[in-house]
Amino acid sequence: MRGLLLAWAGLACLAWASPAAGTSLKLFLKDGTYQLVSSYEVTGDRVRYYSVERSAWEEIPLSLVDLEATKRAQDQEKAVQKKQLEEGQAIVQQRFDKPPETGFEVAPGIRLPLDEGVYAFDGTRVIRLIQSTAEVVTDKRRAAFAMALPGHLLKGQVILELPGPRAAVRLQQALPTFYFQSPEGLGAKAVLVPVKVVKDARVVERLEASRSGLGKPAEVPAAIPLQRTQLAPALYCLKLLHPLDPGEYVLGDLSDENFNLALWPFGLFEIPSKKETKKPPAAPSDQQ
Repeated sequence: MRGLLLAWAGLACLAWASPAAGTSLKLFLKDGTYQLVSSYEVTGDRVRYYSVERSAWEEIPLSLVDLEATKRAQDQEKAVQKKQLEEGQAIVQQRFDKPPETGFEVAPGIRLPLDEGVYAFDGTRVIRLIQSTAEVVTDKRRAAFAMALPGHLLKGQVILELPGPRAAVRLQQALPTFYFQSPEGLGAKAVLVPVKVVKDARVVERLEASRSGLGKPAEVPAAIPLQRTQLAPALYCLKLLHPLDPGEYVLGDLSDENFNLALWPFGLFEIPSKKETKKPPAAPSDQQ
């Protein structure tokens, strides 16, 4: 969760609190662009911010900054995170509840709900995965990710971004079985891929399909091998061939060329941080 934002402190000297260490926010400018910052403060007619991309304090005139758009974006992101947290908590509270005995039987006495959706079965319980929308990263953000991701980005490679560093749904079994219950047959095309955590986002990579229509469909080189079985016209079972490593993952149809893709993210185990996140250096004072 981001740190608590301080209230407005007056027109002459307006300051905004820094978010929690290790997170970043978008400081919007009036030309429609934004700077990715870890904190900022408004003093008089100047805005001082700590740039995440350049790891340094910088200053710009207040007249160039759109504070209202910045606050709206923070409020919207906070609302999304709150909703995902509430959905995750509801799943945790119900994790040992027995699903209604109406759908497909995945194990003796354990059945899928009749509702459409994507489910994980860990051997003892059925867990509904929460659908999330991934956005294609723009050229400006792509440049920032290129410095953080290992290896070089290839021509035609698309970067998809999920908000937040971790999924709300956490699995505790390294060999879960997945069930796609969808009349659109999503289970026939869905793949499972690991996700890279970059700063305060999760990143999925894929190779774009040829626009000429002669090339191969969009490829996902990092896709994890799955055994796929159609159990009914609208039901597919996806089984892992090898146990998963702890980390972040997504299930979904990454061959779809839409700009906003529906994915089902999840995390495996809780992964403690191996190093402390350092706070940015304090802003220099304005002593005369």
